[in-house]
Amino acid sequence: MDSNFQHVELSLLGGHYPGEAWVDRVNSGLEAGWRRGWLSRPQLYPEALLSASRRITGLHDFGRDHGWADRLYLLCKALRQEAALSPLGTTVAYGQLIAALSNRLRAAELWRQVPEIGHVPITRPILVIGQMRSGSTRMQRMLGCDAQLTCTRFFESWNPLPRWNLGGLDDRVLRAWLALRIARWLNPRFDVMHPTGPCKVDEEIGIHNIALFGAAFEAQWRIPSFAREMEESDNRPVYAEFRRFLQTIRWLRRDKQDKPWVLKLPQFGQDLQAVLEVFPDARVILLDRDPVSVVASSASLVFNQMAVQSRDVDPVWIGKEWLGKTLLRKCRINDGLEQFAGPVVRVTYDDMQADWRGQMRRVYAGFSLKLTARSEEAMTNFVERSKHGCLRDHKYHPEHYGLSASEIDLVWNFADRRSDLCASATAA
Repeated sequence: MDSNFQHVELSLLGGHYPGEAWVDRVNSGLEAGWRRGWLSRPQLYPEALLSASRRITGLHDFGRDHGWADRLYLLCKALRQEAALSPLGTTVAYGQLIAALSNRLRAAELWRQVPEIGHVPITRPILVIGQMRSGSTRMQRMLGCDAQLTCTRFFESWNPLPRWNLGGLDDRVLRAWLALRIARWLNPRFDVMHPTGPCKVDEEIGIHNIALFGAAFEAQWRIPSFAREMEESDNRPVYAEFRRFLQTIRWLRRDKQDKPWVLKLPQFGQDLQAVLEVFPDARVILLDRDPVSVVASSASLVFNQMAVQSRDVDPVWIGKEWLGKTLLRKCRINDGLEQFAGPVVRVTYDDMQADWRGQMRRVYAGFSLKLTARSEEAMTNFVERSKHGCLRDHKYHPEHYGLSASEIDLVWNFADRRSDLCASATAA
């Protein structure tokens, strides 16, 4: 990778260039620790990860295997052979996989002990469907201002199962706080692109990590073989388990009200047919933003994460990969909605920028929900105090990733007219 390019790109994001300072020191320290035997080198092999997670939790039964073991094997192989992980990247990957497997063990044990969790209702959820960087976080958090609805909080997504609760202090919140502190230390631009907090409304991407699935991995590491397999696999079992985790979160909350759950993940667009099969009574908010901003901002986010964890980051490869990824999701969204008979409200990014109140009233009217004065006031307060203002510091340009605005527009417009392009969107 051209270090001058990396320096320029990361500077545009409003932070210090990590490769010249503390990330290099962390990598050097880890390598020295491994070489001298002070630290154990993380092993990204399924057997080692399974053994370590069993040892950490004291549990042994991972529950039924609906494909997670194969995904673990594919992911580990891709991490070893394709990702060019730095020592820090290797350590981060190991930690994420151990956490995912430990959560699987705890979930299997809880579900064995409390089978009635499988009967907790998840009725008429609201799905926020849109590309990365399309305003989906804003939409989810604005809906989260309404007490008539419920949303997932950051700590519940990444740590759905508690280890202990001491004096009202939930260890899941503490772990989420610590994880965010580490993430911000490792990557000072984290809040520029996705401001959040332990108890903030957030996407359910952590649940996908537990399934050893989803674009959270693809956005951190160059793992194209894993990505292609996930794009072509039958993901209905992933979303059936996803539903079970939502039921678990609701059961842990002791929530008897069955409020409509606002769910948001860009990955939903790629898997929309499977998602709608698992949630057939869902209501859909479909977000749209101009493709140049979507692709360039997505590529910038991915580059930023890979630069911290990899020895070799190719911005042109990232541009091509995420142009194909966003195009595939566009096609999958179109296909999924063609077969969906439920309510869909379409909202554009520009319209939300210009008149968020009008757009939120459209959403509520489309779903026959009442937007109360109290909820609208809470949304107003959110807009006024929201840290989304820092997103203005996120600078991105398609040319940094070997793309041009005209090329992106051409490909997306062509996809609207040629359905066969969708089938080959990521074939290259």
